[in-house]
Amino acid sequence: MSETGRRAATVADVVAVLESLYPPGWADSADPVGLTVGDPAAGVRRILLAVDPVQAVVDEAVERGADLLVAHHPLLFRAVHTVAADRPKGRVVHDLIRRQMALFVAHTNADVAPGGVSESLACALGLMDLRPLVPVDANLDKVVSFVPHDAVGKVVDALSEAGAGSLGEYDRCAFLATGDGTFRPGPAANPTIGSPGLIEVVGETRVEMVLPRHRRQAVVAALRLAHPYEEPAFDVYEMVVPAAGLGHGRVGRLPEPLSLREFARRVAARLPPTAAGVRVAGDLRRRIEQVAVLAGAGDSLLDDARRTGVDVYVTSDLRHHPASEFAEYVEGPALVDVPHWAAEWTWLPTAARRLAELLEQQGFDAEIEVSRMATDPWSHHEPSPGGATEGADGEG
Repeated sequence: MSETGRRAATVADVVAVLESLYPPGWADSADPVGLTVGDPAAGVRRILLAVDPVQAVVDEAVERGADLLVAHHPLLFRAVHTVAADRPKGRVVHDLIRRQMALFVAHTNADVAPGGVSESLACALGLMDLRPLVPVDANLDKVVSFVPHDAVGKVVDALSEAGAGSLGEYDRCAFLATGDGTFRPGPAANPTIGSPGLIEVVGETRVEMVLPRHRRQAVVAALRLAHPYEEPAFDVYEMVVPAAGLGHGRVGRLPEPLSLREFARRVAARLPPTAAGVRVAGDLRRRIEQVAVLAGAGDSLLDDARRTGVDVYVTSDLRHHPASEFAEYVEGPALVDVPHWAAEWTWLPTAARRLAELLEQQGFDAEIEVSRMATDPWSHHEPSPGGATEGADGEG
């Protein structure tokens, strides 16, 4: 127990808190989120948050004495066939293990989350009245089973411990309804109730509980173990439940309208400095009030941004042809292209604050720091001599 009266956290403790903020079920399919390297039972005294789990950041984490590195980008995103120490990713893996440092990744599950990456970018730009650009469902299932009355408590407890029945600030949530079940055991059966060959009618309780889809396997296993029947009857339904505030990107409005030139300057001033800076497509005199943002590569949502009727779309990694075609829409929004790393860095202070609050609420003692190391790959911008520095309004 520390001098503050709080107890030391383990990697598993911190992972549980992080996954409550950014549930892995919110991640895109095949997105490798969660604990990548590390012993869940190891202690955690200091945590460092960063965008990229590259070697320079690992070195920084070592210098700061961190036990856990929380990164936004996965270390092993594409197929990896070797983690040999003479390869960049392999060297990181070896260093993490050698330094007994864990690595946790929150990627697309942090992108779509309320208070997540895109929402943090929107807040950094001073946007108000935020809503998702592309809402997504909450990826929930519902498990339904039929349980003898005297075993209901045991089954509900088991499903709850496996991850079912959590709704907001409540847990062990279940719907119960009574009725009769009937069955006839076969000759080779070993029934809990009744005898082979005889029809039985048993008073049962219908138990319904909601669960995150990624917990389906664990919940079904818990149900089979806790249910008294040899062959329990159950159903699992996939639910389509739009979650409030859950989705890709954000749409909001400025407190007061700005010209596109003024807005671009605001963006440049409010993001961490980078060599690449900010690129703009559009009439610099255009009035900007409604804004869409997507932290990270966002040209796949260009049409979604256009359909919202916003005045400008802020994102990263816009390719030439999609941006060029997009500019042909007379009523389409202006474009502001920002460095990928800088846009996503805005999430780190928000994540650090929320993580610290929840760890403190649960009585854990851990220091949390945010890396300010710029890991944007573009390290220098050389303007073209005599290049086009004029905007669409003809001003320099």
